[in-house]
Amino acid sequence: MARTLALDVGHKRIGVALSDPLNITAQGLTTLSRRTLEQDLEAIRHLVEQHEVEAIVVGLPIRLDGSIGPEAATVQQFIDELAATLDCPVYPWDERFTTVQAERALLEGRVRRAKRKALRDKVAATLLLQNYLDAHPRTPPE
Repeated sequence: MARTLALDVGHKRIGVALSDPLNITAQGLTTLSRRTLEQDLEAIRHLVEQHEVEAIVVGLPIRLDGSIGPEAATVQQFIDELAATLDCPVYPWDERFTTVQAERALLEGRVRRAKRKALRDKVAATLLLQNYLDAHPRTPPE
């Protein structure tokens, strides 16, 4: 069975999470340092091929009032470029509070500040993916 990949796209880093083969649980995979758009897309394409990904979920930073601000517009452009580059569907997903939840989880785990910065995006992508998977349960094969 194919997996789902989640991306938490920021200005400097992209947090990446991957589902298990049954698309039930999410695990943090890596954090990519942003480079050029082409290099970012190539790195994601490589992850898609390596892990047999069937769909990608990208966190869309929607404002608290539900509106689309400049950050979300930038991520939507990234989603459009990604969808044009890959042969799998790319879905935007409301990511409100995932970064805050990730930071809180790392603080509760007593992770040091320098390490938190490096892990925050991957943890946010994991939370984003788990939210998506919980909202889209799969029926088990018969």
